[in-house]
Amino acid sequence: MPMPWRRKRHGTPLDGKPLPKALFGLAWRLSAGDQVWLCLLSISVALLDTAPIEVQRRMINHAIKESGMRSIIMLALTYAGLVLAQGLTKLLSNIYRSWVSEHGVRVLRSYINDGVDPAPGNETDASTREGTQISMIVAESEPIGAFVGESLSEPLLQAGIMVSVVSYLVYLQPVIALVLLGVYGPQVVFVPLIQRAINRRAQARIATLREASAGVLSENGTAGSTDKQEGRFERVFELNMGVYKLKYSMNFLMNLCHQLGIAVILGVGGWFVVIGKTEVGTVVAFISGLHTVKDPWDDLATWFQTMMVTRARYDLMVKTVEGRISGSGAVAPED
Repeated sequence: MPMPWRRKRHGTPLDGKPLPKALFGLAWRLSAGDQVWLCLLSISVALLDTAPIEVQRRMINHAIKESGMRSIIMLALTYAGLVLAQGLTKLLSNIYRSWVSEHGVRVLRSYINDGVDPAPGNETDASTREGTQISMIVAESEPIGAFVGESLSEPLLQAGIMVSVVSYLVYLQPVIALVLLGVYGPQVVFVPLIQRAINRRAQARIATLREASAGVLSENGTAGSTDKQEGRFERVFELNMGVYKLKYSMNFLMNLCHQLGIAVILGVGGWFVVIGKTEVGTVVAFISGLHTVKDPWDDLATWFQTMMVTRARYDLMVKTVEGRISGSGAVAPED
C-alpha cells in the first residue's frame, strides 16, 4: 500500500457516483487506504506518548535516592530520544492527515462544480440554485473535506493516548487513578448536551448563509433587498455569538474539572507519600499524566464537536444534491 506522495491519481473516487449517505462513508470512499496508514501512525504516537511519563518518574526517584549522575543522565537522554521520536512521528502523521484532508476538499469541489444541479425539480430560480452551488463549493466543501483526514485517525490517536496513559496510572496507583474518573466523568455528560445546542445553531447558520448567497444573485437591486440581507447577516451574527458562548462555557467547565483534579491528586498523593504508600515520583507522574491526558481529551471533545457540525453540513449537502432541499435550505416536500 504506497504512501500518498508515491501514488499516482487517476480520476477521483466520486467520478460518476452519487455522494455517500453518511459522512464516514464519504471519508472511507475518498481515503480508505490512507486511513489505514494514518491509524498505524496514530497508534505509534499514542504508545510513544506514555513512555516519557515513566522516565520522568524514574528520574525523580533516582534523584531523591541519590543513585548517581550516570543513571540520571542516561534517563535524561532516553527521555529526549523518546520525545524526539514521538514528535517526528506526530509531524509525519499531521502532514499526511493534512494531505488527505486537502485531497477530500479538492474532490468535493470538483464533484459539485462538474454540472451538479443543487436542487433539480424544485421550484427555485436559476439564481438561487447558482447561489447555493457557489456556497457549497466555496464555503461548505472545505470543512467537510477537511474532516476526511481526521475522521478515523484523530479519535484513534487521542483515545489511544488516554487509554495508554490511564492504564499506566492505574498500574502505578489504582486509588489515585480513581481521581481521573471524577475529573472526566462529568464531562461525558455535559459535553454532548452543549454540543447538541451548538449543532442546532450551526445548521441554522448554514441555511441562512445559503439564503444570503442566493440573495446576492437573485435580489440585487430589488426593493427591500438590502434590508433582507442585513436581516440575514444579523441572524448569522446572533447564531455565531450563541455558538461562541456555548463553546467557551464548555471550555471553562472542562478546565475547571482539570484543575480540581490536580488539587485532589496533590492532596491524596501527598497524604500517600507521608504514610509511605507511594513515592514522590509517582505523584509527579500522576500530575504529568493528568496534563498528558488533558490535551487528548480536549482534542477528542473538539473532534466530536467538529464531527457533529460537519455531519450536519454534509447531510444538508447530500439532501441538496439529491433535490430534497431547496437553495434556501428548506426541505422539499416528500412524494
